[in-house]
Amino acid sequence: MTKFTVEYTDTFGGEANYSWVRRTTFSVNTNSNRAILRKAKALMGLSNVRGRTEDYGDMLKFTPYRSCTVLFVTYTEGMI
Repeated sequence: MTKFTVEYTDTFGGEANYSWVRRTTFSVNTNSNRAILRKAKALMGLSNVRGRTEDYGDMLKFTPYRSCTVLFVTYTEGMI
């Protein structure tokens, strides 16, 4: 079981601003980035939202199109 932390916040000038932030954690049994991001987006109410995804190894960054927000999914513990 792999545990992840999710942060969803606003942006200012293209950078995370943190004037407001929503955080949560979740666990999944898969190492698929697509499945991990799908679960994180569902938890933050972004299920049908399209955007750009970037993979930084131990962190995924999802930037929705036409929205001044960003979603970070960070590896916390478990097996990768």
